[in-house]
Amino acid sequence: MENNLIRAFWCGTVSLAFIGLCATPSHAQSGTEIFKGKCAVCHGPDAKGQGPMGKSLHVPDLTSPEVQKQSDAELTDTITKGKNKMPAYGDKISKEQIGQLVAYVRDLAKKK
Repeated sequence: MENNLIRAFWCGTVSLAFIGLCATPSHAQSGTEIFKGKCAVCHGPDAKGQGPMGKSLHVPDLTSPEVQKQSDAELTDTITKGKNKMPAYGDKISKEQIGQLVAYVRDLAKKK
């Protein structure tokens, strides 16, 4: 029963996230705004992945040394193509927005 609830919640949340991706203009957004609108649902508002969704999907803490040691190209590839349970965003947001997200992830380490 609990797994069905988690699965239903996850499916609904992902559906809403994709609707948001389609409805949001691809310009005039900062990395912070893009993260809040597209990524925070799973990674959490602080990017540590400790919310209910992040814990159930085992998303990484984006401020962690393991994530921060990745190159910009690796982070770009993950955002563009997806990885594990993370969906691909390469056809959902622009290359510029992906670059803004990579910059935002880099800034997270500075705020830690």
